[in-house]
Amino acid sequence: SPYEVNWLYAKEKLLQCHQLEAVLGKAVFFPEQAAYNLSLSTYWSQQQQNVTPSCIVSPQNTQDVSKAIRVLSQYQEAGKSIIAGCKFAIRGAGHTPWAGSANIDNGVTIDMTSISSVNLNHAKTVVSIGAGARWSAVYQVLDAVGVGVAGGRIADVGVGGLVTGGGLSYFAPRYGFVCDQVVNHEIVLANGTAVNANATTNPDLWFALKGGSNNFGVVTRFDLKAFPQGKLWAGSIYSTIDTLPAQIQAFVDLNKASNHDSNASMINTYAYSSQIGSWTVANLLVYTKREVNPKVLRAFTEIKPQLANTMRLTNLSDLTSEQVKNAPYGLRQLFLTRTYGNNPIFLNQVFQLANTTLQSFANASGLVYSLVYQPLPSVIASHGAANAGSPNALGLDPDAGAQVLALQSI
Repeated sequence: SPYEVNWLYAKEKLLQCHQLEAVLGKAVFFPEQAAYNLSLSTYWSQQQQNVTPSCIVSPQNTQDVSKAIRVLSQYQEAGKSIIAGCKFAIRGAGHTPWAGSANIDNGVTIDMTSISSVNLNHAKTVVSIGAGARWSAVYQVLDAVGVGVAGGRIADVGVGGLVTGGGLSYFAPRYGFVCDQVVNHEIVLANGTAVNANATTNPDLWFALKGGSNNFGVVTRFDLKAFPQGKLWAGSIYSTIDTLPAQIQAFVDLNKASNHDSNASMINTYAYSSQIGSWTVANLLVYTKREVNPKVLRAFTEIKPQLANTMRLTNLSDLTSEQVKNAPYGLRQLFLTRTYGNNPIFLNQVFQLANTTLQSFANASGLVYSLVYQPLPSVIASHGAANAGSPNALGLDPDAGAQVLALQSI
């Protein structure tokens, strides 16, 4: 009966949790234990915090991950049914908001946050990063020695999810997606074997992992290209919503430029707060060279009036930490993305539609509702295209012209 199947399944999950405990000892956490509750409390969204796995595994190294996968991939016979392995989830930093994206009810969550080392090679050309690290830890190490890496734009975002999913960085026009900068993945396969995937060893897997998310195994380490990086000019400028037409035109012009300045990056945000009762425009502007107010960004910096301005010469640690305050923990969060053409009339219509949608719940307590435009000039796609030296699996065509990645969140 369905009841018997569910009972057998639940019993099987508990059995496999105890099998994991026999292999990994105190690296396995159970409900009501402090370490279990701490792990859940550090997810970004409330939805993820409310998911309750049968147990949580906290591997300390690649060998622990291999042991865990071997246990979880075993086949167990229960009566007349065969239960194939144990359903499990992989957690990096836990920043993806929807329930089940990096956590699981009635299963096993592998919490990778203890695998978080950051090591720069002697030549300062490759940085090896544990899959459970956050970008804040990476930038603190690299800023201290004048080195940069294409990585996350918010300090608290995890390395694992961003890199395997493709990943945009402030260096995207110069180097492409973050996944384009991976020279090697260390990954545990479904049978528990740990292998490397790079241009010469398992090259098909290396290609698939560049945008293929966590569908091919559990990545335990990323080796990313590093490069010299000094101070950059960056920050945020906040404006009133009546500047919308000028904002969208400046965005489209920057995005469509045939000779796109590879040092220029930005995020164009329209945010509504029920506490304030109105929309605000926030432009996160970045120029990755030590140059104050470069010409390529002046179409944004000259828009008036400005409510606030944090533009300054800074480093990646400081810049990405500034963005954390805009993404507090423990709230109900949801976001989705769509990709549009680079057309000012259409982008204005998208905003108007978002504003119309908002009206039915605009007075909800604590509401923050936003529409974010992120430029995808064709030069970004060219770094990972099929004819590039190391193509990615995203399938974007640079000949399609400039695109706009729109993120809607609530």
